[in-house]
Amino acid sequence: MKPTPEFFNLHRHDFVRVAVAVPRLRVADPAFNTAQTIAAMREAAGRHALVALFPELGLSAYSCDDLFQQQPLLDGCLRGLEAVLEASRELPLIAVVGLPLRIDGMLFNCAAVVHRGRLAGIVPKTYLPNYREFYEMRQFASGDCLRRRELSLLGQQGVPCGDRLLFDVPDQPLLRFHVEICEDLWTPIPPSSFGALAGATLLLNLSASNVTIAKADYRRELVGNQSARCLAAYAYSAAGYGESTTDLAWDGHGMVCENGTLLRETERFLDDSQLICADVDLDRLAQERARQTSFSQSVLRHRQACAEFRTVVIDEKLDRAGRILLDREYGRFPYVPADPVKRNERCEEIHAIQVQGLVTRMRSAGIKKLVIGVSGGLDSCNALLVCAGAVDKLGLPRENIVAVSMPGFATSERTRAQANALMAGIGCKALEIDIRPSCRQMLEDIGHPYASGEERYDVTFENVQAGERTSHLFRLANMHGALVVGTGDLSELALGWCTYGVGDHMSHYGVNGSVPKTLVQYLIRWAADAAPFGPALGPVLKDVLDTEISPELVPGGVQRSEDSVGPYELQDFNLYFLLRFGFRPSKIAFLAWHAWHDATRGRWPDMPAELRHAYGIGDIKHWLRVFVKRFIQDMQYKRSCLPNGPKVGSGGSLSPRGDYRAPSDADAGAWLADVETIPDAMAQAA
Repeated sequence: MKPTPEFFNLHRHDFVRVAVAVPRLRVADPAFNTAQTIAAMREAAGRHALVALFPELGLSAYSCDDLFQQQPLLDGCLRGLEAVLEASRELPLIAVVGLPLRIDGMLFNCAAVVHRGRLAGIVPKTYLPNYREFYEMRQFASGDCLRRRELSLLGQQGVPCGDRLLFDVPDQPLLRFHVEICEDLWTPIPPSSFGALAGATLLLNLSASNVTIAKADYRRELVGNQSARCLAAYAYSAAGYGESTTDLAWDGHGMVCENGTLLRETERFLDDSQLICADVDLDRLAQERARQTSFSQSVLRHRQACAEFRTVVIDEKLDRAGRILLDREYGRFPYVPADPVKRNERCEEIHAIQVQGLVTRMRSAGIKKLVIGVSGGLDSCNALLVCAGAVDKLGLPRENIVAVSMPGFATSERTRAQANALMAGIGCKALEIDIRPSCRQMLEDIGHPYASGEERYDVTFENVQAGERTSHLFRLANMHGALVVGTGDLSELALGWCTYGVGDHMSHYGVNGSVPKTLVQYLIRWAADAAPFGPALGPVLKDVLDTEISPELVPGGVQRSEDSVGPYELQDFNLYFLLRFGFRPSKIAFLAWHAWHDATRGRWPDMPAELRHAYGIGDIKHWLRVFVKRFIQDMQYKRSCLPNGPKVGSGGSLSPRGDYRAPSDADAGAWLADVETIPDAMAQAA
């Protein structure tokens, strides 16, 4: 299958660009305000936005007070709307503008949805604030007073009107939007809540919203929470420069949130027009709604209200022919915050979750001792820290941790020394068991060529060592009346990079099972810097961080895990977006390219410059193919019988009792076919 030529186009991957405009305006000057609105519409269209949102009563200004009852102002706003309609004819854009409209002798605060010279709909404001500085009921009627479902306006007949309108764009089936105005959002049950239940994935709010101390923070919380509750994107545009300051001030606060995440916001108090664009992931919203079954239960509970909505079709064709890259940052490490303060807070909490899970298991089992294998590598290092935290919390001596170093045929002196230093630094009971004699015996028992002197380092040779280590741990646990603490991490489980059964796959309790490899590194870094176990341990932990990731099972040089399964930093990115959202591989590759193709762009967590890698689309495709086959088809049987362990993050776990249930005999053909639609080089998609 040939790669699609428009691969590097956001519309192919179910994104839509939403613009929020805060134009300069003059109070009661519709001609000036209209000109500013049209200029912003053209800018939004030039930036490939599909939807452009404007402030409440933007054609008149919000702060006109009793001037709203003057016919010249209303006439001027109608002429302004007519000019907006005319300007929109040649623009591939849906604009939502605010103005006062007299309907059936009543004055309404309205939003007009404009597309290609057509009035697609008129939405009146439902809730009118009439408290403190607001007196809207002095001039306007609530949308609840509007009895008609259609109106004639500016020569257009049958224009839909009402607060229960949904606007569909058939060329993007995942896009359906709902419009509400300012105060509507500040009520216990905003109209957009029902709009979302009726199917809207994009919620638009034309607002004025004067500024007072700390109000901006409250707005962010309000918009973010509504987008999260509704599993939707929410765009908000507030009035800015030019509104009357007779008694109020205005900061022009616009923003776009997606399911609780703030994507973009305007610069507040800017003395000029401004326009921001945000790329909304409609696929993510659809995936979230399909997973969160309480959303569909809410639809059922409010089915009568949902049935009252009418659908207005807007026939706009999305540009899929050209290259339109994302204007949105995707972090390279979705499990690891780039901000050091947030990252340290996250690491501290994850450590507490892991400790709490192990403590509860020890108490319920009536066991006061732990057995753990310590290799000197990342995973066992973090698991040992969790063991130390657990016995400390239980008030038990550190000697109740039986930590075992088990050097094999390829164990390096470096990791062996690190294991011993870790055990000494923790102050646990430290053992060293050389597994080579027992491994030789097993290799001889099963007739493996290595026992006869042949240097055959196959999977049997490797797994004999892994199995011997685990067998020793379980028998030590029997002898000491202890639990075996597992060390394997989420990344290894996803890729099947563990020895099944009597190997590192199995334990009595796996504390790292939902922690990916990229995050394990920062948990250790946090422990080194925050020193919850004392500062003396810091240098040892940093040595572990600087060690090549390797199973150390094959003699004759460094055996790099990432040579076989791919770079963990890239595979963790793939895992997050496939497991958390169920995205197509081609979309994951599109996101990965934006995150990883240029090492000089975007934020990095603290790491040396030489470790800041870049990956082109060809590398991303190659390792994504490896990931998909191992994750979907080859290795599920290992995840179907995992030991217990705590889930630590919303990125998911692979427990068959928790986040992920999948057949062990699935075929990855559909996923691999999608991988083949990814170009091997960016030039192919030009």
